[in-house]
Amino acid sequence: MKKKLRIGLAGFGVVGQGLFDVLQKSPALDAKIVKICVKNKKERALPSDMFCYSANELINDENINLIVELISDAYEAYHIVTSALRNGKNVVSANKKMIAENLAELIELQKKYNVSLLYEASACGSIPVIRNLEEYYDNDLLLSVTGILNGSSNYILSKIFDCNKGYAESLKEAQDLGFAEADPSFDVDGFDSLFKLVILTAHSFGTIVNPDDVLHYGISNISDFDIRYAKEKGYKIKLVGQVEKQEENKISLFVLPRLVKKDKYIYNVEDEFNGVVIKGLAYDKQFMFGKGAGGHPTGSAVLSDITAIGHDYKYEYKKKNYYKEFLYEQSGEIEIYLRYKKQEDLAQFKFISISEEYSGPECNYKIGLISIKDLLAIKSRLREMDIFIAVTRKTLNY
Repeated sequence: MKKKLRIGLAGFGVVGQGLFDVLQKSPALDAKIVKICVKNKKERALPSDMFCYSANELINDENINLIVELISDAYEAYHIVTSALRNGKNVVSANKKMIAENLAELIELQKKYNVSLLYEASACGSIPVIRNLEEYYDNDLLLSVTGILNGSSNYILSKIFDCNKGYAESLKEAQDLGFAEADPSFDVDGFDSLFKLVILTAHSFGTIVNPDDVLHYGISNISDFDIRYAKEKGYKIKLVGQVEKQEENKISLFVLPRLVKKDKYIYNVEDEFNGVVIKGLAYDKQFMFGKGAGGHPTGSAVLSDITAIGHDYKYEYKKKNYYKEFLYEQSGEIEIYLRYKKQEDLAQFKFISISEEYSGPECNYKIGLISIKDLLAIKSRLREMDIFIAVTRKTLNY
């Protein structure tokens, strides 16, 4: 049975305003934003008495029965969400960093206080991938989840490969359109995709993984040489996250740039869109596609969670609670393209075998097999080197 929802909204940025707009267009939903917490006082289109400047006002207001958290600060988001749950309020959040880093605790708080935390908007914007993984793919036939999880980096790569623009120009355009922040490292260095992948892993295989233990590398070091190489070989470069079932009860996951051929679903995922390929033993491949960035697309995902809260919906974490446990293992091998200039950088990479190599006056590259464990050992140094790496081949389920 639907309940009347009185919402305390934390954050009124792009997504918060997008939610406010789409909520006005949903007359069938008995939900109303009664108070909005913001950081700074300034002129806004809404009446001033709708705003407050301390999240505690939302959490302690007995007339508010749902907290919607849409701020960028993960530390403050953690305080808001955990305090609200302990205060017996249901919560909707879009803060993927906060959720990925604290998921085990957040699950226990929901259980202890008999409340619900939903976070569809934390992964893949408008695509309802979490709910589908939770409800539809709740069996042991799931093999992998692979996809473009970050709209900002995908927008940049689209402009590079479809419009022949440079990285700097494409990044500036993404920033001007609001797809990338002034400091874009969260998106282009793969952190955003990493946190989303950790969340999807929990709902895919029931395994909660510490983000610090996962290999991730982004596109900020991409060069004209790398772009030219990919185009000459008929590839596009995409930033891809993947979790995949291994033998027995083990899974692997990582976020890396990938050289993608035309025959792959994600080849044609462009601009700020996301695309997720779900591979199963019986149903083969299923593809989900939608906008992964922007106020209204993300706001629509938040609205979906609000509607679900109105029907007393909760994540059951079925894979975690009712199926065999999958163990995250930092193992396996991938073939990578490594572009480098300095021999001391090359020496950091312990190739098992080399299938292709080139030396020239501008740059050098090697393509070869390397273990994920060896890449993880140098993860903290990868962005400091004058290199670029991309997956070229693996036994991939997409």
